[in-house]
Amino acid sequence: MYLVTKENVHYMELESWKKDAINKFDLKMMDKEKPFPCIPATLGYQLNQICFGFVSNPEKSITSKELAAVLKDYSSIYKSIGTYTSLVIFYEPSSERARNPSVEQFEQLFWEQLIQLSKIDEVEWPRHIPANPMQSLWEFCFHGEQYFMYCATPSHINRNSRHFPYFMLAITPRWVLEKFTSSPLQAEKIKAKIRDRLTNYDSISIHPNLNTYGQKDNYEWKQYFLRDDETTLSKCPFHKKNREQE
Repeated sequence: MYLVTKENVHYMELESWKKDAINKFDLKMMDKEKPFPCIPATLGYQLNQICFGFVSNPEKSITSKELAAVLKDYSSIYKSIGTYTSLVIFYEPSSERARNPSVEQFEQLFWEQLIQLSKIDEVEWPRHIPANPMQSLWEFCFHGEQYFMYCATPSHINRNSRHFPYFMLAITPRWVLEKFTSSPLQAEKIKAKIRDRLTNYDSISIHPNLNTYGQKDNYEWKQYFLRDDETTLSKCPFHKKNREQE
């Protein structure tokens, strides 16, 4: 795992694909003509509070273990980094250059990563978080921490806010989001600006599943992976077994 700053990233000994991923992420976050919609994410990057992790191709069995190791480390330190921190994970691209997975295929890979990640979690699922994704307070948890999961893929075209040249996750602690919403008036103003940016950034309307955590009609899992149209899965692929509390 790397806590990357704009000052030292070019001095790190990274494989070419990792350097390329970092450079493309920098371009996306620092674009002034077409600013990335998520304002807290751009602030976190400017404040050098974004951590980066690199894992193998998502189709390899070892990848979920690599992801678990990185997220475990991050879970132990994120509160010391800052209130705009997130963990960004870049996946190694397939060696089959001609292979171009569809958005739906990436969606399957995303959920499989979360399922496998949860299976090897060493810490019990927090008891105050429902195990059923169809409850409004459910969200993904790992190592005892609550996280919002964002996924971007090379196959997204219409929804540019979910496009990235590499299969990518952005993992944000609930603690960070709670800090953001601690000033409701300011948070609402920023949310309105984010939606305005989304309208200009994507060539498709804002996805109807975007909502606010805790609202009775909100389902976090539906926001983790947004398809390139307005469709969505009818049922959450994630399930947590062997837990008494629902």
